Amino acid sequence: MDRPDLDYFGLFDASPNPYLVLDRDLNIVGANKAYLKATKRELGDIVGRWAWEAFPTDPDTLRESIASFQRVMRDRKPDTLALLRFDIPKPDTEGGGFETRYWSIVASPVLDGTGEVAVMLQHPIDVTELQRLRDAVHDTEHGRHSGPAPAQSGIFERAQAVHETNRWLQAESERLRRLFQQAPGFMCVLRGPDHRFELVNDAYLQLIGHRDLVGKPLLEALPELVGQGFVELLDKVHRTGEAFVGHGLRFMVQRTPDAPLEESFTDFVYQPILGDDGRVSGIFVEGSDVTDRVRAMDQQRLLIAELNHRVKNTLATIQSIAAQTLRSTPSPQDFRRSFEARLVALSHTHDVLTRTHWQGADLRRLLKAELGPYGESRVALHGADVLLPPSAALPLGLVFHEMATNAAKYGALSAEAGLVSVHWKTIGGPAGRHLVLDWTETGGPPVAAPSRRGFGSRLIERSLGGGSGDAHLDFRPEGVAARLRVRLGNAASDPAAPNEGGPTAEYVFSKDRDARGGASTKALVGSPP
Repeated sequence: MDRPDLDYFGLFDASPNPYLVLDRDLNIVGANKAYLKATKRELGDIVGRWAWEAFPTDPDTLRESIASFQRVMRDRKPDTLALLRFDIPKPDTEGGGFETRYWSIVASPVLDGTGEVAVMLQHPIDVTELQRLRDAVHDTEHGRHSGPAPAQSGIFERAQAVHETNRWLQAESERLRRLFQQAPGFMCVLRGPDHRFELVNDAYLQLIGHRDLVGKPLLEALPELVGQGFVELLDKVHRTGEAFVGHGLRFMVQRTPDAPLEESFTDFVYQPILGDDGRVSGIFVEGSDVTDRVRAMDQQRLLIAELNHRVKNTLATIQSIAAQTLRSTPSPQDFRRSFEARLVALSHTHDVLTRTHWQGADLRRLLKAELGPYGESRVALHGADVLLPPSAALPLGLVFHEMATNAAKYGALSAEAGLVSVHWKTIGGPAGRHLVLDWTETGGPPVAAPSRRGFGSRLIERSLGGGSGDAHLDFRPEGVAARLRVRLGNAASDPAAPNEGGPTAEYVFSKDRDARGGASTKALVGSPP
């Protein structure tokens, strides 16, 4: 009962039982009169000092004492040392030195409003006389002098046995706890119908983010789990006593305060813990974080699907190249030569894409792959770096091959003074970003308009049809000029979806008058600008 009229400090100081108060760093913050009397010390001599600086002791006693307080802070429960030797310094008035004393010690936590250990209260009970009884009995048994009654000796022997048993149990408990803490899989123990955390290992803290869990109900400690189904599963296990095993289940967790939820996947088991009455008293949780494995499997499925798609597209492209090459070549020898050259061009584009893991192809590198063999003095390339999406890079690589081949056979690159100039830029608009590329040939033989559509024209029609772009070809007498416009998406590096619906382009030849009054032939290929 809360009695504001009571002097709790006065009650503490007046208690006949000795008490010592320590903080979490094991510094002394207070002691009552009974403690000071038992230890023959003054309060001002010990307050603010580390406990074993104020009361020096041997290494074994120091180790046991510190371990007891650590268990109190960790478990938030009282801890008992059944028997401990702790010598008391004697004042100079009593001759100085140390007086041998034996104690049975209970250390208890004092929690703050958040459930954390604020300070610890140590209650030592002086059992020195029992120890002396034991020594006296031991001397009697060896014929040195008479001692106390066997019954008194038996009490002490039992206390000593209990102490030794407790020490063994504590050591075994610590060993098991270390194994529990160091287990590679995450583990925790939940108690009661509200699933209150009793034990948590390091792997579990790493999974959900390092936060204070022990002693808290699940929904208080991990409120983000509401609505994800895990609490309902735990309720069912606690209610029915039937274990639950989950594989690759997704959950969202907030690993750091005020941060967004992060996605993870786990394999786990909820195993009911049965009490002496056979009823479920808690749940043991054990599992593994399989996020990397699940994502790797998803990536593998994606890669297989992407590989399947690319293989189909590549085979379809090769089939189309073979069919159109066959229609445009007069002999098997010409077919083989043209077909192999076009496959090499396709391979060059694949090589460029492979360097970026099929994230895109550098436009300048594609042009150099086809025009580089003719020498830098014959080719001029002007434009900023542009990364083409794979859906645009593959057909453009073939287009550049066909245009370079035609220039070498019939155009600028067939004459010593001929020059091919390529300028490009990117522009934005409501329909997204586009590449605009101008191909201009000069210094070659006079150009005549083709009498029929060749492979190159049909290739451009298929490549830039269906809304993916358009092309204007101008067969000027002084040299071919072409303008290609290719849709890039919202950004130059955005992968565009392949044109699986097939070409829908329009192909029209028209006679126009140029600015000098001469005749030129233009071909409009693709969708209208």
